[in-house]
Amino acid sequence: MSAWLLSVIVIALLFDFTNGFHDAANAVGTSIATRALTPTAALVLAAILNFVGALLSTHIAATLSTGIVLPHVVTLPMVLAGLVAAITWNLVTWYFGIPSSSSHCLVGGIAGAVLVSHGADGVQWMGITMKVLVPTIVSPILGFAGGLLFSRLVALLVGQSQPGKITHRFRNLQLISASGMALSHGLNDAQKTMGIITLALFAEHAIPTAAVPGWVKLTCAIVMGLGTFAGGKRIISTLGTKIFHMNAVDGFTSQTAGASVLQVAAYLGLPVSTTHVVTASIMGVGAAHKFKAVRWGVSRSIVFAWVLTLPVSCALGAGAAVLTQWFAK
Repeated sequence: MSAWLLSVIVIALLFDFTNGFHDAANAVGTSIATRALTPTAALVLAAILNFVGALLSTHIAATLSTGIVLPHVVTLPMVLAGLVAAITWNLVTWYFGIPSSSSHCLVGGIAGAVLVSHGADGVQWMGITMKVLVPTIVSPILGFAGGLLFSRLVALLVGQSQPGKITHRFRNLQLISASGMALSHGLNDAQKTMGIITLALFAEHAIPTAAVPGWVKLTCAIVMGLGTFAGGKRIISTLGTKIFHMNAVDGFTSQTAGASVLQVAAYLGLPVSTTHVVTASIMGVGAAHKFKAVRWGVSRSIVFAWVLTLPVSCALGAGAAVLTQWFAK
C-alpha cells in the first residue's frame, strides 16, 4: 500500500469520524431537547444504530464512487484534496454550530479537485444535477411537508387527551423514532466515506472494480459510530432548542418524517443531506403549531449555510488540489 493511498484512507476515516460527531444531532437533538433520553443514552443509541445502518446497503456508496466524477480520471491527490476540503468545511460549520451538509461538502470537494486537476470533462455534471442538486432541493421540501402534515395528523389523533399522558407516551415513542433516525443516518452518511475510499482503491488499481470491499464497509461503520458517540453538542443545541421549543410529540413527528425521507433516498441511492432533511422536518413541525413558533432568523442562517456548502467546498477542493498536485510532483 502506497503512502498516498494510506494517507487517503486515514483522512477519509477522519472525515467519517467528523461526519459522525457533526451530524450526531440529526438523530439525538430532538430526543435530548424533549428529555425523552439523556444525552449519554441518546448518543449510545445513535452510535449503535449508525453502525448497524452503515452495514445495510451500498447504493449511496456506488453513487459516490462512480456517479459524481469519472473513476478512471481520478488520482489519489485529487481524492485527498476533496477530503481536506470536506473536513475543513465540516469543522468550520461545527465550530459555529451550523447544521450544514457533510454529504454536499464531500461532493463539492471531490468535484472541485477533479475540475482543477483534470478539467470539466472529468466531472459527471448530469450525475451531480440529478443525484445531488435536485435531491438537495426536493428532500428538504419533503421533510418540511412531512413534518407539517404528520404533526397535524397526530394532533387530530390525540385530540383532547390529557397532556401528561401524551407526553409520557410520546417520550416512549421517541425511542422508536430516534432509533429510525439514527439507522437512517448510518445508512446514508457512512456510505459516502465508503464510496470515497473505494474510489481511491480503484484509482490505485488495488481493486478490479469500483465495488465496496467488505473491510471498507465494516471500518467505515465502526468509525461513524465512534464519531457519533463523541457527539456534536454545539449542533445538538441548535437543532434541539434554537429552531423552536419542542415537546415529546414534536420530537416524535419530526424524527419520523425525517427518517421516512432518508430511507427512501437511501433506497434510491441518492446522497441527500440528513442535516437538511432533519432540520426541514423540525421547521415543518414548528410551522404546524404556529408560523411564528419557528425562529426564522435561525432558520435563514441554516439555509444560507446550505446554499454556500457546495460552492465553498468546491472552491476549497480546487485550492487543496493545487497543493496536493504540487506535492505529488
